[in-house]
Amino acid sequence: MANDKVIALMATAERPASTASGYAMLIALLLAIVADVYGISRLTDGPDGTAIALVTVATLTFILVMPGFYMLQPNQAVAITLFGDYRGTDRNTGLRWTWPWMGKKKVSVRANNFISDKIKVNDLRGNPIEMAAQIMWRVVDTAQALFDVDDYKQFVRVQVEAAIRTIGSRYPYDDFEHKDVTLRGHHDEVGAELKKELIARLIVAGITIDECGFTHLAYATEIAGAMLRRQQAQAIVAARRTLVDGAVGMVEMALDALSEKGVVELDDERRAAMVSNLMVVLCGERDTQPVVNTGTLYQ
Repeated sequence: MANDKVIALMATAERPASTASGYAMLIALLLAIVADVYGISRLTDGPDGTAIALVTVATLTFILVMPGFYMLQPNQAVAITLFGDYRGTDRNTGLRWTWPWMGKKKVSVRANNFISDKIKVNDLRGNPIEMAAQIMWRVVDTAQALFDVDDYKQFVRVQVEAAIRTIGSRYPYDDFEHKDVTLRGHHDEVGAELKKELIARLIVAGITIDECGFTHLAYATEIAGAMLRRQQAQAIVAARRTLVDGAVGMVEMALDALSEKGVVELDDERRAAMVSNLMVVLCGERDTQPVVNTGTLYQ
């Protein structure tokens, strides 16, 4: 709550500036030039008070009007200041004009794309990981971007790195039991959380986030090999568990079918032998070799 009050006090809200169309002032400038030329031509014939006054007014008009022109392209804005005091922002495109003693500073309000460097972060479980993100941002309040932070572009870079570190430490990289939200397995949820974090951090600079996502996500080099072996072991165990569960079901089904159809009566020892043989056949990694028994089961 205290931080919100500080931000509210320091925020400079954007407001429209009082400026004029440059085309109308361009006509006034051309008329001043014509009047100046006409007055000078009359002075060549001799002293003339009217010509002197005309030249004086036309020259002052030219000096006053000429420095006030500026040009705005689409998705550009200019912040107008008067001796350091913010007077408003002009977002009208084309040739514009304001008083020459007004300060003018252009700001692009176009979308910007920024890809961060790879950052080493410790995830929720303390594992070192590498992260990088792609951010699409734009200025929505020119006054805040220019006057509430020192360098809004550098501010974006620093806050992106801080947000990535915050999100990276908030979630585990992976969860082999698939119970928690992870960085690797829940890109949409984590990306939405990153966007929310960035918007909250950049609002003080009048900047919003249109889109963001991770471009690089991996274990750090020093533990990548160990984590790869762990993933392989987990995969092997999971595959074995699935194989054994399937084999047990098939053995149970075979025994039930033999009993129901009365194909053969099996005592406990024979059932155990059949279960053993079936499990070897179903779970073995190599093709089984049949053994022909020429005697009985007990010899």
